Amino acid sequence: MSFELTDLRLFLNVAESGSITAGAKASFMALASASARIRGLEDSLGVGLFNRGRRGVELTHAGRALAHHARIVLGQWERMRQEMAEYAKGLKGHVRLLCNTASLTEFLPDLLTAYLADHPNVSLDVHEKLSTEIVQDVVDGKADVGVMAGNADMGELEAYPFRRLKFVLAVPPRHPLARRRSVSFSEALGHDFVGLAEGSPLQTYLEGHAVRLGKQVNYRVRLRGFLAVGRMVENGVGLAVLPESAAQRCKTTMGIRTIRLTDAWASRQLFICLRSLADQPAHVRELVQTLRA
Repeated sequence: MSFELTDLRLFLNVAESGSITAGAKASFMALASASARIRGLEDSLGVGLFNRGRRGVELTHAGRALAHHARIVLGQWERMRQEMAEYAKGLKGHVRLLCNTASLTEFLPDLLTAYLADHPNVSLDVHEKLSTEIVQDVVDGKADVGVMAGNADMGELEAYPFRRLKFVLAVPPRHPLARRRSVSFSEALGHDFVGLAEGSPLQTYLEGHAVRLGKQVNYRVRLRGFLAVGRMVENGVGLAVLPESAAQRCKTTMGIRTIRLTDAWASRQLFICLRSLADQPAHVRELVQTLRA
């Protein structure tokens, strides 16, 4: 079996255009040369790749199988070429990373700092989104890597465990719920809340759970950052749902109490997701390795 990448490109051009003439033109070849290469490819593989007719050509079953593999081979070749070019230029890379609010604030800063220190020629574009939005953007190729909760359907994406995230209810020390060891989100919704700024994926997530309970979150104030939220809770403005690690940081300098939430969603496994780790350029694979370490 002997053929070249040029033969595979020509084959795909013919398959996609449905015409050897059009495929030859797209491949910048003379028709006679293209026809000879297609026949040579069929002879090399020992199978017919096209059914030829008056209106053009159609792929055989073997042809459809070859088209699948040819796209993989040529795609991998192009990624290899680009990656080698990046190394030749000093590995200048860019990674689009999506994550939910808790991942960004609680787990990623130190990891991303370490990664950037080890990769001075790589830049990161980081955005917060809901887990379901993260999955769709990674599937659509709008992002390279996502960090999100495992309750979202990841379909055929590759997924790797990242961290376990727990939410707790932060309450003022003299609040009626302060002596409780656990409480449901439904019961907590009967009180005023302090939340993150409008548009925060975490608050959108919590509001979705409130709607499913037939209720809504009554905000007294909305702020940017868990420390500001914790300070408002300490001052008796309202309750707040916080990641357990953020609540613990607040407790070191603030007089707040934390209560376990009994809802199943209050404890979630976070995952790293991407389309195919093996097909990613080196700097993306190394970011995933850093996050998994």
